[in-house]
Amino acid sequence: MAESVYVERHTAEANSDWRSSFAREEIAALLEMQDWRSWLSVATNWGLVFGAMALVARWPNPLTVIAALFVIGARQLGCAVLMHEAAHRSLFASRRVNDFVGQWLCAYPVWSDLRAYRPYHLQHHPHTGTERDPDLGLIRPFPITKASLRRKLWRDLSGRTGVKFARGAFARTFRRWRDPAARRAALGMAATNGLLLAGLAALGHAELYLLWAGAWLTTHTMVTRIRAIAEHALAPDPEDPLNQTRTTLANPLERLLIAPNRVNYHLEHHLLMTVPHYHLPRLHRLLRDRGALDGACVERGYWRVLRRAASKGTPAEPRLAPNPAGGAPYVLEAA
Repeated sequence: MAESVYVERHTAEANSDWRSSFAREEIAALLEMQDWRSWLSVATNWGLVFGAMALVARWPNPLTVIAALFVIGARQLGCAVLMHEAAHRSLFASRRVNDFVGQWLCAYPVWSDLRAYRPYHLQHHPHTGTERDPDLGLIRPFPITKASLRRKLWRDLSGRTGVKFARGAFARTFRRWRDPAARRAALGMAATNGLLLAGLAALGHAELYLLWAGAWLTTHTMVTRIRAIAEHALAPDPEDPLNQTRTTLANPLERLLIAPNRVNYHLEHHLLMTVPHYHLPRLHRLLRDRGALDGACVERGYWRVLRRAASKGTPAEPRLAPNPAGGAPYVLEAA
């Protein structure tokens, strides 16, 4: 290939064997699960949800409603992130607790199903960026134009994407009632959402459930899209573990509204997929301090990721090389 696949490829290749700079004890420490920290993450997600609802109950006005929708939508993504953690069995040390919490406190409330998600997602890791990657469709469309990105985000915020997702979820569950797995998921989703509604009604604020449903249909779909773009869109090299996915360094506001539960450390998650989410920042620091991230796909801030994803037709548009194997394209940069 006449041009380098990505900037400073020789540096990344030199650091591709990143494990060689880690002692076995360091890896073991990174893999150690601390259940109290997972409980804290679950409690933080739900605490922010109920805090946002309380804000609207105390001061009901358009500004508090909008703020609550964005906070709740991000925490619904946070529930999905912890479901993802449970899918890797890295949420709790006990498999029974891991699967129960991942299902009933994380997956079912946001109309997902841990049991169905786990086998689907675990195909993504060994086949990242290849034609066998089940998430390949999230990678291929980019770059897009700014107008296209604006239309996508507006479809999310207007609820059109959410309605489409809701129809799909309904079809996978309630419409397949004779399928025991679909029936189980349908009952779990109905039970958790019913309990949430009943609890709010008991407090005299049943109407606050509309914030939960409204966020799922709007802001939740938007932050889920942004997360997906940041993780894999225009990652430089589908064959290089340091460049087939992206870590986005998030500021506190981005962590609150876009990147809950350390989901922004996606490169590190792919390197060691069973590292609990609360250890990912430490893994990032260790990799950085030992030079393993020199030339790796690390971006500072979600705005820069979105600007690059929406660079089609601009001087900043990256050049792509088709993947002969049919997977994600290579992103070409000037040598």
